[in-house]
Amino acid sequence: MMSLDGLRSGLIVSVQAWPGSAIDDPQVIAAMAQAAAQNGAVGVRVAGVAHLRAVRARVQTPIIGIIKREYAGFAPYITPTLDDVAAIADCGAEIVAFDATRRRRPGDLSTDVLVAAIHRRGALAMADCATFDDMRAARADGADIVATTLCGYTDETKGQSLPALALVRRAAELGTFVICEGGVKAPAQVREALDAGADAVVVGTAITNVDWLVREFAVPTTKSPR
Repeated sequence: MMSLDGLRSGLIVSVQAWPGSAIDDPQVIAAMAQAAAQNGAVGVRVAGVAHLRAVRARVQTPIIGIIKREYAGFAPYITPTLDDVAAIADCGAEIVAFDATRRRRPGDLSTDVLVAAIHRRGALAMADCATFDDMRAARADGADIVATTLCGYTDETKGQSLPALALVRRAAELGTFVICEGGVKAPAQVREALDAGADAVVVGTAITNVDWLVREFAVPTTKSPR
């Protein structure tokens, strides 16, 4: 397994695209990931087998891999099954991220079983969490990394101010590798997250989501009255 030292105090860029976007193309995603690595990112976060394979072919930077797949009747959709873990590991990702909230997964798969499967594949396990309880439980189940990824995106945490710096501060008490992810939109917020105790910070939308960025700049479209 890789050492986490190379990620410490660094920027991880999430290189993803909205479904149906013009940039939802493996070679486009791979080029963006390569550009991120060439300009200082210590790692990239990538979703989907085709995108993971394309990125792996172009970058040596550590990859956090996920598969987003919805299963009827279950809320978790970030790497919720063992098949998803295997698919990510087969693409060469050093880190496999998964939904570590306490919501039921398909097959009632427990976190410790999921973490063990990731480790058997030679990868590190990154727990995407929503609350401190999620983080504490994931750490107890063997997760190598805990992250604030799902804070604000569950019923329990809806409306939470992001980035979740208060959660980062509490997570730092666990004595494990902590990643701040979600709602980081400016360089100053990266510094704030590191100062709060994060070991690394993930930025996605503000860097790589061209669709979102253009829409932000395109509004308002009407001229101001004179």
